[in-house]
Amino acid sequence: MIKLHGREYRIPQSKTVVICLDGSDPRYVDDAIDCGAAPTLARWRSEGFYKVGEAWVPTFTNPNNLSIVTGAPPRVHGISGNFYLDESTGEARPLSGASDVRGETVLTKLVERGVEVAVVTAKKKLLAMLDPGKNAFSAENAVKEATDLVGRPAPDVYSADCSLFVLDLTVALLDRVTLVYASTTDYVQHKHDVGSSGARDFYQAIDARLAKLDALGARVVLTADHGMNAKTKSDGTPRVTYLEPLVGPQARVILPITDPYVVHHGALGGAAMVYLNGADARAVTAALEAADGVEAVLDRATAASKFELPIDRIGDLMVLGTKGAVLGRSAEAHDLSAVGLGLRSHGALHERHVPIISNRPAPAWAKARALRNSDAFAIALDQ
Repeated sequence: MIKLHGREYRIPQSKTVVICLDGSDPRYVDDAIDCGAAPTLARWRSEGFYKVGEAWVPTFTNPNNLSIVTGAPPRVHGISGNFYLDESTGEARPLSGASDVRGETVLTKLVERGVEVAVVTAKKKLLAMLDPGKNAFSAENAVKEATDLVGRPAPDVYSADCSLFVLDLTVALLDRVTLVYASTTDYVQHKHDVGSSGARDFYQAIDARLAKLDALGARVVLTADHGMNAKTKSDGTPRVTYLEPLVGPQARVILPITDPYVVHHGALGGAAMVYLNGADARAVTAALEAADGVEAVLDRATAASKFELPIDRIGDLMVLGTKGAVLGRSAEAHDLSAVGLGLRSHGALHERHVPIISNRPAPAWAKARALRNSDAFAIALDQ
């Protein structure tokens, strides 16, 4: 038994896989099952366990992956977004280093107990935070060991195959490790709506990999870091609310969705942080609340309490967008040429629903209460 952040986890006695299927709004899963593209998931839904849970807000990749592997809210592990403002230096920078993570992960605790653990991510930005030591791989610029195990070259990070590579490597690694944490990319969900052929083909391919894990006798728990929604006008162009003109020159806007993968979303998401720098809080709040595309404006203390965020890594104000809009800095700050038509993104309250699926029946406590993606390891290791 290991103890971490007030929770207990059993040492795995059999092959175990926890998957963060990036961007997997439950509607994608349900559609794939209902149209017959995902027979493995259909069987898991009826014979194993399936419940819609919640991700942590803001609904971005880094904070939710860390919540999954720590079993804890962002307040505990310290990752409030993909990007933040270090107020001690005034520098805006990624939250993607091992030193940014506060406390230990379930992965490192298992390694300390002698469990052979592997981590496979699509994007290399996550690996530094999740790395349990050896057996750490990223599909992006995959090393020769990984491509040899999978039997094909490293995929483009902007492709469906990047996620499939992650799962193929997961299957291969089960020959030599006991537990794998795998995290895919949401490229497909950013580009393809629920019910589209692109999405259905992708989930059919995912389902085939899950069938292989099942056949190997692994206990599998699958969840997601966030959902996904269209953020467009009627003509298909992005529906963006630019915040810098609203808050004035004194305040500073930080977009926590910001990461190196701008083709996915153009650094436009459903949440933003505003640092007032002496600007009048009431006036700025009123201007933001009156803007089209803004759903809520919370002060620092309220946001930290409501969403269990690290209070020193969020803004004076937290801004959340409506379901169909994204938040940006200014028109000049974003290159939308790569995004084109049909922008789909995440970050707000409307992308917090995620699937929690297992190929085995879940423990009684998981059936009885509301779940978050941070319960995934507790479900997987409660055997």
